[in-house]
Amino acid sequence: MSNRQPSVAITREGAVALITLDNPPVNALSAALRSALHEALLDASQDRTVQGIVIACAGTTFVAGADMSEFGTPKQLQFPILPDLCNAIEASRVPVCAAIHGNALGGGLELALACHYRVAEQKAKLGMPEVLHGLIPGAGGTVRLPRLVGPEKALDMIASGSPIGAADALACGLADALAEGDAAATAVRFLQERIEAGTPAPVSRRDDRLAATRSDPSGFEKRAADIAGKARGLTAPLAAIEAVRNAVDLPADEALAAERKIFLERLASAESRALRHLFFAEREAAKVDDIAKDTKARPIAAIGVIGAGTMGGGIAMAFANAGFPVIILEMTDEALKRGFGLIEKTYAASVSRGSLSEAAMSERMARLTGSTDYAGLAGCDLIVEAVFEDMAVKREVFGRLAAVAKPGAILATNTSYLDVNEIAAASGRPGDVVGLHFFSPAHVMKLLEIVRGAQTAPDVVVTAVSLARRIGKVPVVVGVCHGFVGNRIYSAYRREAEYLMEDGASPYEIDAALVGLGMPMGLFAVTDLSGLDISYAMRRSLDATRDPNERYVRIADRLVEAGRLGRKTGAGYYSYANGKPEPDPFTLDLVAAERAERGIVPRTFSPGEIRERLLATMAREGEAILAEKIAQRASDIDVVMVNGYGFPKAKGGPMWLARNPG
Repeated sequence: MSNRQPSVAITREGAVALITLDNPPVNALSAALRSALHEALLDASQDRTVQGIVIACAGTTFVAGADMSEFGTPKQLQFPILPDLCNAIEASRVPVCAAIHGNALGGGLELALACHYRVAEQKAKLGMPEVLHGLIPGAGGTVRLPRLVGPEKALDMIASGSPIGAADALACGLADALAEGDAAATAVRFLQERIEAGTPAPVSRRDDRLAATRSDPSGFEKRAADIAGKARGLTAPLAAIEAVRNAVDLPADEALAAERKIFLERLASAESRALRHLFFAEREAAKVDDIAKDTKARPIAAIGVIGAGTMGGGIAMAFANAGFPVIILEMTDEALKRGFGLIEKTYAASVSRGSLSEAAMSERMARLTGSTDYAGLAGCDLIVEAVFEDMAVKREVFGRLAAVAKPGAILATNTSYLDVNEIAAASGRPGDVVGLHFFSPAHVMKLLEIVRGAQTAPDVVVTAVSLARRIGKVPVVVGVCHGFVGNRIYSAYRREAEYLMEDGASPYEIDAALVGLGMPMGLFAVTDLSGLDISYAMRRSLDATRDPNERYVRIADRLVEAGRLGRKTGAGYYSYANGKPEPDPFTLDLVAAERAERGIVPRTFSPGEIRERLLATMAREGEAILAEKIAQRASDIDVVMVNGYGFPKAKGGPMWLARNPG
């Protein structure tokens, strides 16, 4: 972030005043910028030779949103607040045109909506992401947008938070023209032409785009019901529906007042505070306090991936999707063929869903090549190992890499639990080694744990963080321990759930309590999905070092020994005989038998007790991780658990929730 004070400059282009905002890096609408813009608008309005105003921005983008660091502080209410600024623009004595390049998001789009015209650069993105932070637009966005694009289109934009492109904005009426080159210059010409032609500015707060919905609201209400059904426990989308419905049903002034009331309620809500916490936490998680800020990343152009299985294929896709050429190494041609077939099948499924074009699939597949010879990796700048989770196997791989990887190439392990330092030692060049713990499916899941070994070079960490962002991941830098941050907490959480099960709660009661918290799936349903054999193998690897006095629940082992590995075998904790998870008497009988053998008299647990115990376990393990300096910040742990393990975003993560129980 720049420490430079925001500035606003006024220049003249004939009868048009060009007001340029400059508040690096994204021209956020801070209190200082709002004040400077308000003064500039007054100056331009008082000059009777000015017949039109263009609002543009310096740098790489239009206003990309409000300054969220001011939310909930006195600065947020400092004159002029954004709604008043937007009202002043709308009431201008001369037409005002927004010149949009880069992104016009949130408060930035509300500023543009208050203008009488909008000219957008062809690559511009326009959107209202407030719902992603537990909010709704609070400066007229829910009232002005429906009047330009229609209520249903406005509802889609506001309730999803997803931006639209400039061509879509032109087609739906949000933009009045597209700029071939410079947006500001085009906007000036656009406004000059209308001034010369004597074209009046559009009528403020027009109602014609509302007429059809007012006459027949059924289409709007169907769309609203669809959105509400997919809200998954979040309440901000429901508030967005209410605000847009108000824009249809109420006079504009009343709808604006209602919007502001809802916005302020949302701002104070636990959901919004949690989501804003995560917004800032994701930006902090990749920072490493003891690495100099001027440390340069190593250049990365070519990627190697060892292993064409589920993880290796997904990792290769993640890089290919971002435009990198990738060499996939396998031991046999048959294994390569099988891996490439799986990748092609995955891409084809995206094409069939309409989320990927045939051309894009062909481009991505063309970036992938295969090899059965380690020498094929000699030109790679980054090589990611994604082989079986076995230390001996991984040490062998890194020993072989030492002979072929070029000097300066980064060697990464995708291990989920194993000691990165031991793996690094096998390479003979531990400074080049880092853990890149992807989550399955690797081409979809956002989290990337960057595991910094004892000897990992600072520029390797910086490169890993930069690369994670280039491939669309959320990077979190962590230290070395068994399971790092995510799997270590998950293991503690799973153990506590097993204790609860053995003590009297059924696996189905535990899962229901977790879904009630906002988890997309319960823990035992997730275990069935990933396969009980995966965690079984991990437990067997720890048998020799497990404290004999530690409580150990054998229920999962008994299920595996009975051939119940989860969905893949049609039964695990649940039965999948009918294709969907259903409680299974076999599991309940097995649990009861284990309790009886242990002499445990089962007791009942309320959903609240189950959640309280599991959340306390996560937070307690998180505090231990912080004390051991495996994670730098409590918020880093929240980012890991939300992005990698399904912890509900609306709760902010286990550490945030423990410290902000209200």
